[in-house]
Amino acid sequence: MRKRLVSLATFGLLAGLSLFSGPASRAADETVPDEFFAEKLYPVMQAKQCPLCHNDNGIATASKLHFPPDDAPRPQVTAFGLSLAAFVDRGDPQQSLLLQKPTNRIKHTGGERISPGSEEEKLLLAWVNKLAGISDEKLSQAREQGHGAAGKGEAPLMRRLTHSQYNNTVRDLLGDQTRPANQFPPEDFIHGFRNQTEGQSVPPLLAEAYSQAAEKLARNAFRGGDANQLIPCKAAGPNDAACRARFVREFGSKAFRRPLSGEEAAKYEALFEKEAAREGNFLAGAQIVVEAMLQSPAFLFLAEEGPKGSRYSYEMASRLSYFLWNTMPDEGLFEQAKAGKLATAAEIEKTARRMLDDPRTMRSMEDFLSQWLRFDRVLTTLRDRRLFRDFSAELAVAMTEETKRLFNHLVWGNRNFMEFFTADYSFVSADLAKLYGLKPPAEDFGLVQYPPESMRAGVLGHGSFLTLTSKPSDTSPTERGLFVREHFLCQTVPPPPPGVNTTLPPVTDEKPLTNRDRLAVHLTNPGCVSCHRLVDPIGFGFENFDAIGRFREKQTVRIFSISSDQDKSERKEHVLDLDTSAELAGIADSAFSNPKELGRILAGNDVCQKCMVKLLYRYALGRPEGPADQMAVEKSLSAFEASQFRFQELIISLVTSEPFLGKAS
Repeated sequence: MRKRLVSLATFGLLAGLSLFSGPASRAADETVPDEFFAEKLYPVMQAKQCPLCHNDNGIATASKLHFPPDDAPRPQVTAFGLSLAAFVDRGDPQQSLLLQKPTNRIKHTGGERISPGSEEEKLLLAWVNKLAGISDEKLSQAREQGHGAAGKGEAPLMRRLTHSQYNNTVRDLLGDQTRPANQFPPEDFIHGFRNQTEGQSVPPLLAEAYSQAAEKLARNAFRGGDANQLIPCKAAGPNDAACRARFVREFGSKAFRRPLSGEEAAKYEALFEKEAAREGNFLAGAQIVVEAMLQSPAFLFLAEEGPKGSRYSYEMASRLSYFLWNTMPDEGLFEQAKAGKLATAAEIEKTARRMLDDPRTMRSMEDFLSQWLRFDRVLTTLRDRRLFRDFSAELAVAMTEETKRLFNHLVWGNRNFMEFFTADYSFVSADLAKLYGLKPPAEDFGLVQYPPESMRAGVLGHGSFLTLTSKPSDTSPTERGLFVREHFLCQTVPPPPPGVNTTLPPVTDEKPLTNRDRLAVHLTNPGCVSCHRLVDPIGFGFENFDAIGRFREKQTVRIFSISSDQDKSERKEHVLDLDTSAELAGIADSAFSNPKELGRILAGNDVCQKCMVKLLYRYALGRPEGPADQMAVEKSLSAFEASQFRFQELIISLVTSEPFLGKAS
């Protein structure tokens, strides 16, 4: 119905255009106005789902044809339409990539999006002919207009403390080691991480959890007196006004991570005074203030006013601390903020380099790693015990430790981080060495070299990745391919259409099938093929590794049945040859057949390299990178590459970038 509406709406315009028959003119057709793209062609492209792949995080990111965001203003859409002149052959417009690709006359990763000879193609051809004659001056002006319409940066954010940040903060603020946030409602993963502002609302259950935690933390803080020395003075009695005021201001400045305003201080002093008088106890007043402050948005959220605000140095102290240490600022950062010494990129770089030497930075980056690679799912993995007797919770922990050791080896050893995908060595326990068929190291998680003939390399050969992307009883090429797309290329695969049948052909004694054979249905079903051809052909290259990461020459298909006379389980096995030929659609020369070969492709690919930058930006800023961040992302990518992909230098580039500093791009 939508297609027909588009056709009817444009029929009158198309009938009056004479450029659909015969050779196209090189001169711009002035009968096609600049507004034609935004009004007529852009809705067609949206309906054909072109923007889902053609964006900076889409499957077609390498094409450099990136649609503006859905909420882009009209000038930006118009400018984008004019910028498509880069994909037009001015000498022979009908041979333009802009026309040949979406009609699949030239092989298109997304398949045929616009049918040859259709009304939609006529719209596209009209625009192609216009672009063939557009002047460079006009194109430049339109691009400038579009850039201005895109905005100058992200608005200041209110970021809630994550559960791990909450635990670490009450530890450092109160000396409390109970990790109360472990009992809070679970956090959602959005854009790959738990700290994204988009998912940080405070629903009633979380608000109640904050209240209960604050009450318990405040009570424990003064159980048995002031054991943690939170009171900075010796109170002369329950109503010692001077000591009360000093406590409120000093403790409050730590809890809120910036000085209290006069109004805030007066409010908490009044609360303190009332409770201390009621209980006849100075510590009772302190306890109620702690309980109240722990429920304040000033404690629970990181408020950011930006460089023009009076508290900018304090904001930067918190931003640095929660990114690099995953907790509140220490005394040194507070002193720098008080002196206004966190206001420039140079000051922040100097401070950040000092912070990198602190063990807390390693722990924070491990938290980044564990979220990026979804260690939570590895650690809760279940396997069919009949098929994988070697698998256990302890082995799952060892798998995550292996990946963590490689990550730390590269980051803190200042090695090329792209070796994360190509390393011909690993750090394994005795159990992992047995699983991989390697000689065990002299000590657990010692460095072990893979033999030259091994198909393993880097994280793609780790049990953590291979287990995470499998099912309880077998591998999942689809999941493995999807994970590569989303987590190593930062690409969003379009969702399946509603109501699509995902049932695969059953495996029977009469017709045993490999996973590749069963998934062939995805590549022939029109409802599945557009997505599955982007992921399944990647996953086939991992089929030499089973659902817990153990190497296999062939796939053993096991069929369990219940004996009718003995009421016992019977198992029949079929050993099938594997075809592990694979490819990464959208990337040239990307044929591979095992993790080692794919690792080399990813490590040398600029989309993967840029993905590493994007991931760290998302983790640091608590939001996905937007159009206004692209210049900063590219600058960090250049610095990352220039440093030979040293991860510490990527961190420094990020903390001195305009988005991190809260400045307009």
